[in-house]
Amino acid sequence: MKKTNPNKPNCRLEGGSEKWNVSHSSSDLYYRIMRKSRAQIYDELLVLKCQQGSKDAFEELVERWQKRLWHYAFQVTGSDAAAWDIVQETWFGIINGIRKLGDAAVFPRWAFRILNNKCADWLRKQHLQSRLSDQLANQAHDESDKKQNSNEKAESLQAAVEKLSPQRRALLALRYREGFDLSQIAEILCIPEGTVKSRLHRILERLRQVMGQK
Repeated sequence: MKKTNPNKPNCRLEGGSEKWNVSHSSSDLYYRIMRKSRAQIYDELLVLKCQQGSKDAFEELVERWQKRLWHYAFQVTGSDAAAWDIVQETWFGIINGIRKLGDAAVFPRWAFRILNNKCADWLRKQHLQSRLSDQLANQAHDESDKKQNSNEKAESLQAAVEKLSPQRRALLALRYREGFDLSQIAEILCIPEGTVKSRLHRILERLRQVMGQK
């Protein structure tokens, strides 16, 4: 059996000629099916119907996933309008590539991978990738938070998260809002799994330090 590097992400281009193919033994496939929720199975059925050209299935897929995709885009951009534009572009990418998706089960990771790429494009255009620009953009918000003197833990945590860079907020959203595991996040962001783990550790440590100072 050919050995693979667990820290090397298996990247695929959106809508490209390559497919997301996953090979499994029969026992592994049975185990995966038994672990799936009804929602996961239903989403896979919708994806299969979309691949067959069902317009109704695609509309339902949009209805089921639109809010989750928008929330992620909003976490990255901080802009309601930009988030909607990015989600719209993401659906165009999904439309163009869904027939080439080799495994309906990977649709969530594949869709978020496209979304993340669109978010990255937006960040480049807005020149928001540098840490300095992010700090300057949040300076007024930071001062406003201090004046409010909020003692509520939830508000303090939210304020701390908002001070993070868009990339770090996106990583937190994938892990703790969307519930993707480390390997799935690695596929979405196209970075090694070890890098995902170390970045999450640093982000959480930073949040603990900030919360400890309040």
